Amino acid sequence: MRVYILFFATLLATFVADQAIKSVFVEGYYRAGTCIDLELHFNKGVAFSMFAFLGHYLKWIQAGLVVGIFIFVLKEGYLKRYSLPLGMLLGGASGNVFDRFIHEGVVDYVAWHCGFNFAVFNFADAVIDIAVVWILLTAYFFTEDTSQKINK
Repeated sequence: MRVYILFFATLLATFVADQAIKSVFVEGYYRAGTCIDLELHFNKGVAFSMFAFLGHYLKWIQAGLVVGIFIFVLKEGYLKRYSLPLGMLLGGASGNVFDRFIHEGVVDYVAWHCGFNFAVFNFADAVIDIAVVWILLTAYFFTEDTSQKINK
């Protein structure tokens, strides 16, 4: 039961924090910097604006993927081992999908331009990346036997 509470609390906290930050930029916040600008962008595609040609179908595809991942995670029992990073991953993904339904694109606001122009991203993107690295490191460096010994 604790695992489910941790998962859903993390998912909700990630989603709420993501939407709160995005609302600041939707309301007009802007700040220019020497390497990073904090400015509003709406990404109609996915990473680096790929698949933007899918238009409004993209939000339904991504919503289906998020639901599918959630069902898979529950069915396979991954919440017991990865409750916190999976909550982060699905909370961030849900925030970005929510944007597609409300704003017709993902609200991005961190624009890196120091030395080269990088993709514009947001809090949810960063949290998703951290969650994926966390899951990979845990899966690679800690076998299930080791993680069970640590938890005891």
